[in-house]
Amino acid sequence: MSAKAILSASVSAPPVFVEDVFSTFLYTGNGSTQTITNGIDLSGKGGLVWIKGRSGATGHRFTDTARTATKSLASNSTAAEATESTGLTSFSSTGFAIGADADYSTNAATYCSWTFRKQPKFFDVVTYTGTGSNTTIAHNLGSVPGSIIVKRTDTTANWAVYHRSLANTQYLVLNSTATAATGATWWNSTTPTSSVFSVGTDASVNASGGTYVAYLFAHDAGGFGTAGTDNVVSCGSYAGNGAPGNFVNLGWEPQWLLIKNITGGTASWIIHDTMRGIVTNSSDAYLFADLASAENLAEVVSVNATGFTLEVTGSGWNGSANSYVYIAIRRGPMKTPTVGTSVYNAIARTGTGATATVTGAGFAPDFVLSKLRDFNFNPALFDRLRGALIKLSTNTTTAEASNADALVSFDMDGFTLGADTSSGQVNRTGNTIIHWNFRRAPGFFDVVAFKGSSSTFSVPHNLTVVPSLIFIKKRIDVSFTGFDGWWVLSSEFSGGFISGGSTSRLFLNTDAAAGIGASSVLNSLPTSTELSLLSANFNASNSFIAYLFATLAGVSKVGSYTGTGTTKQIDCGFTAGARFVMIKRTDSTGDWFVWDTARGIISGNDSYLLLNSLAAEVTGTDYIDPLASGFEISSTAPAAINANGGTYIFLAIS
Repeated sequence: MSAKAILSASVSAPPVFVEDVFSTFLYTGNGSTQTITNGIDLSGKGGLVWIKGRSGATGHRFTDTARTATKSLASNSTAAEATESTGLTSFSSTGFAIGADADYSTNAATYCSWTFRKQPKFFDVVTYTGTGSNTTIAHNLGSVPGSIIVKRTDTTANWAVYHRSLANTQYLVLNSTATAATGATWWNSTTPTSSVFSVGTDASVNASGGTYVAYLFAHDAGGFGTAGTDNVVSCGSYAGNGAPGNFVNLGWEPQWLLIKNITGGTASWIIHDTMRGIVTNSSDAYLFADLASAENLAEVVSVNATGFTLEVTGSGWNGSANSYVYIAIRRGPMKTPTVGTSVYNAIARTGTGATATVTGAGFAPDFVLSKLRDFNFNPALFDRLRGALIKLSTNTTTAEASNADALVSFDMDGFTLGADTSSGQVNRTGNTIIHWNFRRAPGFFDVVAFKGSSSTFSVPHNLTVVPSLIFIKKRIDVSFTGFDGWWVLSSEFSGGFISGGSTSRLFLNTDAAAGIGASSVLNSLPTSTELSLLSANFNASNSFIAYLFATLAGVSKVGSYTGTGTTKQIDCGFTAGARFVMIKRTDSTGDWFVWDTARGIISGNDSYLLLNSLAAEVTGTDYIDPLASGFEISSTAPAAINANGGTYIFLAIS
């Protein structure tokens, strides 16, 4: 072997993350052409785009790079491949382009697109010509397929589905509600391998001269993440039990699910994804792969850091004694962010009192905290995991409430607001408003929804590091004597996290000092994967939400300082200053102050808001100033920010 070849072989391939190979991208049709930029390299790597109208009864559309743009198939139909010159018109290194076809871009209609990029141990696309005899088809999945979907393209035929949870003599039909059937002529009674899959003589998979496309999904094959060992796709099964709370353990949090009842009578193929909404204690959005019908809403599934839970008893998801198969794809991003702009942004605007699409976040937000600047109104907090419309206020003990015309959807680059006539907190006509947008990401921020327990219990999370700052709120009021406010726990308190005794803690909804309350919240210290909580404060009949922040080099800093009463520089390790700063005094009373660069962190006066108050923005004060490495506290700052000898915690984001 030459020196060049040895050197080439010794160089490891760069790590691959799920966000590199899969995307759920939502868009609104315009009756014309559109370019969809989802960050997936289709022209260079190849793959499949699956498009479905959400608001109308339109057919599913499958277009892949192996058959080329404009060539479509419909999973709700047996029809042969169609050429749609105004359908999906081209693939690019960052997504794809569509034309004005009604199934892709009806004006004002809403759509979702699921993009699967070819990648070993995730997904592959193969085309072949049938022989009419038992044969094998080569593939490049690099692992044993967990599921294979085959469609004949030259004439009408059913969609054939192989799934590893079935016998190799069984098959499913994607365009049908039928249960699993037996037929040795479909897969030639042969289990696929890491290099080939087998087809028999049935015309749906191998008619002589027929043309076919196959989509192959891996199963728990590793290949992803920094170490190259993480799984991102699972093709598994579970038993229905007819009772809410049936948990399916994947070992990671899913963002996309395809579920099929294989034994219990007729049932459609059900598609969920977290961009359209898989929420807890609220309605989930779902579509049927075998039907052209519009999107449906019902509370059926919830997700957590290690899997998904069936919250219903119906035969489509969780019928008693029924068996189910699924394909699940892991939630991203998996990659640790390196710049603050990829995970945080503030948007300042004026309320319209009418439906408004707010863009400019720079990412799809998972958490939006809004506050009127020029009028006394409670802060309004929304997150994707609890679902749009469901509001909490950081300054009250009040349970979450549904506001039908407040934040009505989380979008790809921001969110959509309604007229907001019921609450007036996020889009009040003529008022100035600030919206702080956050994205869940490893090492930076995570959101965890959980239910209480009658005994000590653990709550998994996906922060991937030990959290430094934790906010916990009971979501739903029931008959329970426990605390209704906002717990705040931090490693930056004096003594750090405390477990098993009196807990050093703050309350987001008050200005009280730390150390209030005698009962502990933590059973043991937080870890990089879970919170261990005591049941005394988390009654089993209640639901809770937790927001977890961490220090991430160059992106965020959870820290503490001792006041001096004079100018004080806070080094956060940034290079271009903090764009968001939150400060709270811990040894005495003090409000929760927030500044941001959208409203001004400048050398002059800086406006601030309080998270524990409905008060309007305070202007005309100069309490903090810019600093390249973080932020500077001025000598004019009051005791709540810089008393000599006072102790404080802060959260800063670059």
